[in-house]
Amino acid sequence: MMHDTPTMLPSKLVFLDTETTGGSLRTDRVIEIGMLRVENGKVVKKFTSLINPQRYVPPEIEMLTGISGAMVDTAPTFFDLKDQILDLLDDAVFVAHNARFDYGFIKTEFKRLGINFSSKHLCTVKLSRNLYPQYDHHNLSIIIERFGFRIKNRHRAFD
Repeated sequence: MMHDTPTMLPSKLVFLDTETTGGSLRTDRVIEIGMLRVENGKVVKKFTSLINPQRYVPPEIEMLTGISGAMVDTAPTFFDLKDQILDLLDDAVFVAHNARFDYGFIKTEFKRLGINFSSKHLCTVKLSRNLYPQYDHHNLSIIIERFGFRIKNRHRAFD
């Protein structure tokens, strides 16, 4: 339903994307994270890092993302980055495309460390469906094309 009055976004947002070793929260791990913290409409912090998943990176993930096991072997672990990640997420709405996926992985990574992470989250797939109901597709590739964004590495977290 469309409204005549503009909807106000929260003043603190963190746009986040992850790359993972696969799609299972139980067995797969984060191998890359990219984050933009926006406060009052301005980007105030940027963060990106490869993450050592402490497990095998499957060849299909390497082909999709370009991230190899050798690249993440020397990267910091999620434990090493937890404080920086928590600091960026503090008191902000978690924003991601298909938010259940990224939010689930971040929440699970924290849970493995004994940290109970929870935040409000906003899914840009659902947002796109609400803002642009005339379109049938709302996946990230379609949205990138629709708005003419230029993305160098489509399957990398920060890009």
